[in-house]
Amino acid sequence: MQKYLEIIKNSYSGYWNYLKNEIITINHWDNYFYGLILISLLVWILEIAFPWRKEQSIFRKDFWLDTFYMFFNFFLLNLIVLIALSNTVAEFFNDILASFNLSISSFQLLDVDKLPKVLGLFIFFIVADFVQWNTHRLLHRIPFLWNFHKVHHSVKEMGFAAHLRYHWMEPVVYKTILYIPLAIIGGFDAQDVAIIHFFNITIGHLNHANLGWDYSKLKYIFNNPKMHIWHHAKKLPNHVRYGVNYGITLSLWDYLFKTNYIPHDGKDIELGFKGDEKFPKDFISQELYPIKFKHEN
Repeated sequence: MQKYLEIIKNSYSGYWNYLKNEIITINHWDNYFYGLILISLLVWILEIAFPWRKEQSIFRKDFWLDTFYMFFNFFLLNLIVLIALSNTVAEFFNDILASFNLSISSFQLLDVDKLPKVLGLFIFFIVADFVQWNTHRLLHRIPFLWNFHKVHHSVKEMGFAAHLRYHWMEPVVYKTILYIPLAIIGGFDAQDVAIIHFFNITIGHLNHANLGWDYSKLKYIFNNPKMHIWHHAKKLPNHVRYGVNYGITLSLWDYLFKTNYIPHDGKDIELGFKGDEKFPKDFISQELYPIKFKHEN
């Protein structure tokens, strides 16, 4: 027990020092704090310059709520619970394996350090995106998880910051499911992973932005605003009632597994979900919603 308490303590102090350094020091390219701000400003400028829904305000509905969510989920959540929880669970899992004279490396199928860097990053990107695509499907299919995911789908007007409006339990689910597949292929360098992370953030921001782009033939590979708007559609036919277009960064999986759905230009479709008029409008109430309404589907 003492070991786990020490891990929790070190996680808090370590991430606090890291966050302070990110804010104070801007002399390294993989600075997540200023990287998020820069990507957000650039995509917001694109929204302003090339708006798809021209009547939508620059400061759209819930703009500031989503901006708060963006920084809360990307930084404060790590400080409050996520890093300590992740480190503790990872150590607990390793201890269970050790009791059977095993380690996570016992299951490692591939060490990307032994591959050309570009190929290693490509494998990391593909594996992570496919696992996240499947996890996203689970968020829609399992009622318990859907109640958490409703926070993200409570967006009524799309904009870049809606990308990071989600309940704090979502990254717990994603990281838990992603842990073993990534550990099995192991050997990632943090700076290299930052390249993928910034790319994913950019695509995610663009997917939610007020932009009418589909990237032409690349739409069959990359998720895009015209595709993702249908993922947020309030009304869908019964045969796709659990959702469509689950792609995180890649649209490829949706086309491969027939979960793609773009019946027409979705510029003016209503966003949300059935019963969203009763969904809380403020941050605290949205965070508490899944606890209070666990029974809802």
